[in-house]
Amino acid sequence: MKLFIVGIFVLDMKIDSGIKAGDEVEIHFVKEIYEGTLIESPESDKNIVLLKLGNGYNIGFPRKEILEIKLVEKARDAEEKVELKKSSGKPNIAMVITGGTIAARLNPKKGGVDWLDTPESLFKYYPGIFDKVNVLRLERPFMKASEDMDYKDWQKIAKVVSELLNDTNIQGVIITHGTDFLHYTSAALSFFLGKLNKPVVLTYSQRSIDRASSDANLNLVCAAVAATSEIAEVMLVGHANESDEFCYAMPGTKVRKLHTSRRDAFKVVNGKPFAKVTQDGIEIMSNFNRRNNSKVKVDNKFEEKVGLLKIYPGQEANVLDYYVKNGYKGLVLEMSGLGHAPTSRARHGWTKKLKEVQKKIVVCATSQCINGRVDPLVYSNGRELLETGIIYLEDMLSEAALVKLGWILGHSEWAKSKEVVKEKMLHNFAHEFNKMLEG
Repeated sequence: MKLFIVGIFVLDMKIDSGIKAGDEVEIHFVKEIYEGTLIESPESDKNIVLLKLGNGYNIGFPRKEILEIKLVEKARDAEEKVELKKSSGKPNIAMVITGGTIAARLNPKKGGVDWLDTPESLFKYYPGIFDKVNVLRLERPFMKASEDMDYKDWQKIAKVVSELLNDTNIQGVIITHGTDFLHYTSAALSFFLGKLNKPVVLTYSQRSIDRASSDANLNLVCAAVAATSEIAEVMLVGHANESDEFCYAMPGTKVRKLHTSRRDAFKVVNGKPFAKVTQDGIEIMSNFNRRNNSKVKVDNKFEEKVGLLKIYPGQEANVLDYYVKNGYKGLVLEMSGLGHAPTSRARHGWTKKLKEVQKKIVVCATSQCINGRVDPLVYSNGRELLETGIIYLEDMLSEAALVKLGWILGHSEWAKSKEVVKEKMLHNFAHEFNKMLEG
């Protein structure tokens, strides 16, 4: 934003000839001048003039208060065409575009974004990835913010990815995704896809490509390196720190978004990354399944009626009646510390109600703590709750537990027996447990 002092008052607003949305302009007031990109005004209110400032924020001005709109630079009428060439010396990958900041570019005419959903559009804004790989196939099952997704979207992604993995011309798959609920999708794919034959890499950006601090380019280049590696796992690849130095390749069931806006928002919890990834290669950090010639069989059965409930002090146990009444099949309780909730000694005890509801619903327990594992045997309160039949899920993350419970209960042959459900929930399918975790 540029600020100038203006000493002349003009009664009628002047607009330079030919100004259109998308042009760089100056908007003059009595004492201030704002510079930015002119945006189309909403149909509902043409008395507002919208401007995108240089810092990326939009601002609106009442038209009647503007003295003058001056042209600074015309917008380009059409984007430059790019020629995308494939090289026989580069590995072939596939990309699955689902939405999110990383798959969007600023459209100054509307003040919003357009999707980057073709190899050519990706090449224009992210040329670095094409130095590493050929994007042989690009799939777009839908375009959504991650908070608008649910299990049906996870199922679609899994089906598309499984077909790509079984294409002998493809060496790995990159999925671009919004950040907020990315770790739910990564957990779901970890269970739905089972043992992989090639890498499946989810990546993202916290900051859009039109910002100088965007994390998109490094994340995509590192994702390309990981997608052509020997790591046949579902992994999330993103900035390891705030600098543009390197990324981590993180297990899909052990990762959580721990910051709202930092470029290194995603961290491995109760474990280690698979690898440190740079633009030039990979440094292995923990065990993983290796690339192989097997066929991937998608198993994306899912029971929608599962829930995640956080326990807090003084909470009444009759909240559990809601889940029973509405036909829920499973519930993950995010409990305190080692896995506690109010017991029979509390004013609103949970013990009796937990025994009652578990005749109709499977109840599992995780910890509200970021690090460590649940252990109901340490204190008498925990032992009392354990006797109700709760399945304690060791160091599993709450988000992974919710997804896994829905996946387990989606298999009717498993869901008919609580003992089988318990056995499957405690089986380590996709690195969701870390048996080597201390404490």
